[in-house]
Amino acid sequence: MPFAMSLFDTAEWGVLLLWFAAVLSPMIYAVRTKTSLAMGITVSVLLGAVVQVLWAVFYSWGWVEYWVWYDFVLIPVRSTMPEFWHTLISAGFLHSQNDMMHVLGNVIILALVGVPLEQRLGTKRFGIIYLLGLMGGSIGWIAFNAGSYTPALGASGAAFGLLGAYLAGWPKDEIPFPLLLIRPWPVVFIALLYFGLELMRAFTTMESGVSSGIAHMAHIGGFIAAYALLPLVAKGGPVELGVVDGGPSHRDAVTAERRRMKSQMVDMATLQDPWTEQGIPIPKHLRTAMKNLMQASDEPETRTAWMEHIANTGVCPHCDAPLGMVVRSSGPRLQCSANAEHLEWPKA
Repeated sequence: MPFAMSLFDTAEWGVLLLWFAAVLSPMIYAVRTKTSLAMGITVSVLLGAVVQVLWAVFYSWGWVEYWVWYDFVLIPVRSTMPEFWHTLISAGFLHSQNDMMHVLGNVIILALVGVPLEQRLGTKRFGIIYLLGLMGGSIGWIAFNAGSYTPALGASGAAFGLLGAYLAGWPKDEIPFPLLLIRPWPVVFIALLYFGLELMRAFTTMESGVSSGIAHMAHIGGFIAAYALLPLVAKGGPVELGVVDGGPSHRDAVTAERRRMKSQMVDMATLQDPWTEQGIPIPKHLRTAMKNLMQASDEPETRTAWMEHIANTGVCPHCDAPLGMVVRSSGPRLQCSANAEHLEWPKA
């Protein structure tokens, strides 16, 4: 089967490459800076949808002719062809450009459920469970629509996968979620409510024989796959399965995380500041802040506050790029915003 990309002109290639950049950049940034992958994926899904809306505008102006994502959506009849196996994943970063409310619904789940789940699992395990939910949704849709030529797309399978995984691992966690009110709700309530409603919608659609335009079986497939495989993925992870402490945002969990971080933080008394390390005088306007950081920052909050101040007012001693601050399991660190290899202090 020929690829639609063989028909693209410069405008179509430009839009497609812009979409790749919009989807990949936030995730790459999250991995490189060791910040939240869940938020990186959330931004990727949102920016990808914005590019799709931009394509619709260009199409109305006559600048583009082809729907540039045809080679990246999931079409069941071609899913057995090796050259289209990538669509099991790529379709999860595409949405209908005419249904931004659907995008918003997925973004809410990815952010509000994904971030605390990542805190429970750790970044690598979270990335694995996200892919499993995404692929479970794609396989679930193919299983019930093997002969279909209709494109399927959307992050809903992965979003439901996050709900299934959280239910399997820490059902008693409470996370802020906008149901009737924006307030903390037990994960078991949120997950079973969504799953139950989706089962009901799927059965209604099958009985009526009229398509709702929503891939209900993809949602169910993603939920079941992540629910079933979460215990294997989470085995040996940072948080024991089923632990009851209210969730990552709860006071007990926050206190426990603070204690873990403090136990792993490097002793500042054993270090030289990053300017002295490179044989450069500390900038005059940073001397007081650096002195306080070196002498009075045994607590994670104090160290974070002084590092934020230095990051906001200092520049990299190697390339003069602005400084940034990243928080890792071993505490906050100063980092060059242009290239982490220039400065990452204190080192692990």
